[in-house]
Parts: sequence; C-alpha cells; structure tokens
Amino acid sequence: MAESSTEHLCPGSLRLDSDRDSDISTADYNAGTGYTTNKRPETQQYQIPPVNHVSSSNTSFGQEIRRYPKIAIFTLGLATTAFLSGYDNVIVNTVPSIAQFKKDFGEQYGAEHEYIIPSMWLSLWSALGCLGGMIGALVSGPWQDRVGRRWPLAIGSLLSAVAVAIVYTSNLPAGITVRRTMFLIGEMIQGLVIGVLQTTAHTYISETVPAGLRGSAMALIPTLVLTGQLAGALVCLGASDGDAQSSYLVAFGSMWAFCVAPLVVAILIPESPAFLIRHGRLADAHSALKKLHRKDQDCEQIIEDLRNTIDLERRIGQKATYRDCFRGSDRRRTLIVAFTSVMPCFFGLSLLSNASYFLQLIGMDDKVSLVMFALGIGLGLVANAVSVWINTFFTRRFLMLITLSVTTLLWLGMGISGFWSGPGMIWWTAGSMIAIIIFCGVGVWPSSYAVTAETSSLRLRAKTLGIGILSVYAATIVFSFTIPYVYNRDAGNLGAKTGFVYFGLCLITTAGVWWAIPEMKGRSSFEIDHMFEKGLSARKFKDWSGDGSEGGELRNRGLEHE
Repeated sequence: MAESSTEHLCPGSLRLDSDRDSDISTADYNAGTGYTTNKRPETQQYQIPPVNHVSSSNTSFGQEIRRYPKIAIFTLGLATTAFLSGYDNVIVNTVPSIAQFKKDFGEQYGAEHEYIIPSMWLSLWSALGCLGGMIGALVSGPWQDRVGRRWPLAIGSLLSAVAVAIVYTSNLPAGITVRRTMFLIGEMIQGLVIGVLQTTAHTYISETVPAGLRGSAMALIPTLVLTGQLAGALVCLGASDGDAQSSYLVAFGSMWAFCVAPLVVAILIPESPAFLIRHGRLADAHSALKKLHRKDQDCEQIIEDLRNTIDLERRIGQKATYRDCFRGSDRRRTLIVAFTSVMPCFFGLSLLSNASYFLQLIGMDDKVSLVMFALGIGLGLVANAVSVWINTFFTRRFLMLITLSVTTLLWLGMGISGFWSGPGMIWWTAGSMIAIIIFCGVGVWPSSYAVTAETSSLRLRAKTLGIGILSVYAATIVFSFTIPYVYNRDAGNLGAKTGFVYFGLCLITTAGVWWAIPEMKGRSSFEIDHMFEKGLSARKFKDWSGDGSEGGELRNRGLEHE
C-alpha cells in the first residue's frame, strides 16, 4: 500500500519511524499517558504531550460512543467501503456460477455440452480485479496527500458507478470476446476504485478516531467485509432462479446502491484535521474539529496536540527508508510480516471465494451450491465474532498451529474424496470447505492479523506493514490467476483432488509457523524489539522473561517502561 496512506498518524496512538543511527529515541503513547524508552542510555528523549481527546483505557465502549457520537456515525459511514469490497468480491466470483451468465459468457464443453467459463477468463477476471485494487491503493496515498480525504471518496464513488455501468452493459455486444473484455475492464476499474476507497477510509479513521474507539472501528472492517459477502451471496442466490439475462443483471445493478454510500459520506464528513494542519490550514482544521466533536470539547488543545504530533513525526520519520526493513533484525521481522500477510492465500481463500462455481463443477446443483456458499459465509461471520473471545484466552502461535493442522487434514480428506464420485464425495467436499472457513475464521486468520501488527518495529511499522499489504496483493493475483487452471474442466480438471494442492500448501505453512512465528501476545513493543535483537528463536519467545542477567541487560539498555 502506498506509504503515505499508512504513515498518517492519529494522536494517542503514535507510530514513529526513525533512522537506525539517529539520536532520537522511539516514543510510544498509549491512551493518553506518554512514556519514553531508549535503546541507548545516551539518547535524547522526547515526551509526547498528553492528548486530551484520547480516551482512557478504563472508559467503556458505550461511554466512548456518547462522548464522540459524531465520530462514531462518520466511522460507520466510512466502514461501508469494506461492505462494498466484500459485496463486489462475491458478485464477481459468484455470478459465473449462474446458469444464464455461463450461457452468455461461457462456452460448451464435453460430451454433455455443458456451459463453463474458460479458465483463462476466470483467472483474468479475478487477478486483474485484484491488480486494479493494488494500483488503487498505491495511487491513493499521493493523491490524498495532495487533495485530502474527501475528494478521493467522492470521485471514487462516481468511478464505481461508471465501472458498474460497464459491467451491467457487458452482455450487449454480439461478440463473446468483447463481452468478456468489457466485463474484465469494468471489474478492473471497480477493483482500482475499491483500493482507493478502502485506503482513504483507513487513513481517515487512523487520523481522526480516538484511541477508545479505534479498536472497535478497525474490528468493524472485517465484519462488514463478511457482511457484504453474505449479502452478495444472498443476492446471487435469489438471481439464480431466473433463466433470462435479468437473473444476473439484478446482481450487477444492485452494486449501484452501494456506490452511493462513499459519495454521501464525502459530502457529510469534514476534511481530516490532520491533513489540514499538515497543509497549514489551521482555521479550516478548527472548523473540521468542531464538526467532529461536541461543543464542550477543547478543539484548540486538540489542534495543538496534533501540531506537536505531526512535528515530531516529521523530525523522527524523515530518515527511515524501505531499505531499513531488510537490515539486521528488521529483515526477519519484515519477512514474518510478509509471511503472515499471505497466509490466507495458502490456507485456501482463493478457492473458497469461488466455492459455488467449484461445487457445481464437481456435480452439485447450481442453487444448492449457492446455498452452501451463503451458509459458509454466514458461519465464517460467526467464527470471526467468536475469534474475538477466543483470542483473549489462547496465544497466537497456539491458535495458528492448531487450526492450521486441522485445516491441513481437512484439505487432505477432501483430496482423497476426489478419487470417488457421487453424492458422498460432493457433500464431503462441501462440508470440508465450510469446516475450513470456520476453523480458519476462529484461529489462523485473525491471529495472522495480530502477528502482523505486533511484529514490525515502531520506527518502521508503516513501511513494514506497507510491504505486507503489497505482499497480499501480489499473492492474491498469483493465486487468483493460477487456481482456476487447477480445478476447471478445460484445464487441470482436478475437481475435489484440488484439496491435495492446499494440503501441501497448508503443510508448508504449518511448518513455517512452527519454525518462524514467535509468540508475542502480551509483550510490549520494547520487549519485542529486545527479543528480536537478541536473535531468540521463535520457540523461545513465549518463555523469555528478561529476568536475571537478561533483565539487567534490559534495564541497562533502557528498554524498560519508565
């Protein structure tokens, strides 16, 4: 993702990038109480002033909503971009399973002259849509730096409507290649727009939402992605009954309704105060803050805190480079972030997102396959909610190893079932895929996000996470392009034996977690820094206590919280 989009900071949760040889120490700030730590005793300390609008960690969620009602409403509006992302993803991947769409965009195959979508076009539709998202995320950062946050939201909304119009009319040309190409162009533009909208929404939330609400705001994003996917699956399920072109055009047209939301949000929300202050527009920043906060809150103090934060960000972060992410112990941390970021591709997300079409290929009825797909998404949404509770009791590494091991066995069982045919094989495959969604949704998927966030060093966090996000896009493009060639009838035609491919990938991933992923739950950023600098193996992170000689060394290095 574009560097600038991830480096915009929110007071109260400061992430700083500093040069490795700089004399400026890394400062961390949590819930309004600052503390500083040094890697070297002789380094100069910078104390970040307490930020008045940052919430206390003891404040309840309900109290935060009552304290910041306008921000809560605007955040909900911004999070609709996640719903649009999930909805679009399912429409694109599920509409090819609708019978009339296969007749209009596919070709007859085999002795039974059954309509299928050629592997090349399935791959291009999925991969180039993701490529568009990658380009949108990269373009969004510099664009936001120039024009702010509202214009990308508004223009992105209008471009999304144009993309949907292209997709909606893609069935009109007489030539099938032109129809397929129009659909491809529309989806690539839509992917680009979603990359812009999501990056902009994340930036605005990170800059504007107080610490007490920020965790809930970010947790809302994956929940709305799944909700959007469920809604898309239900729309496709309803559309599958028709035999006319309108059966899938209804699904395409429904996307227009969700294109409007970012435009409405862009009209209603004020510009990001942090952006305005960076550009010296203090009067406008004061006006924006008055629209975001209640009248009894001190906007002048918030502006002063933002100015101090932005000034410190510039002084400390100006020398950090992407090259630093691959030097010394940071190289290991960057590789861990890249590995955890691409895990969803390795445990089967690319195939699971095409489950309805895949199940039809192995013999399941079209409508039943859509019901199973919707059921899987619904159970995945429940698993995502349960994971919030599960992750408070178990460590990241344990959850990843257990759920990945179960997932590996499920893929193996599915692959073995491919040697048979008939209803038993079909239902075993469908059940395995749903079980994989549940186990991954409870364990490895949310845990991989947590590890990604915990691993990077404070001074390189924005750049390291940017590398992780680019890794996601790159892996998704590769898997989206290649997997249809594995299972589709006009290519590899593996059917349920595709499970063997993911069995091997999950086996490698499980071994990688055991060997490379350390346990960092409950550790401070500075403890994590120290353990990586000591070169502890992943298996030793959990039991390291810093007592005795190591504890003395930790204190001598100035790494303890003051």
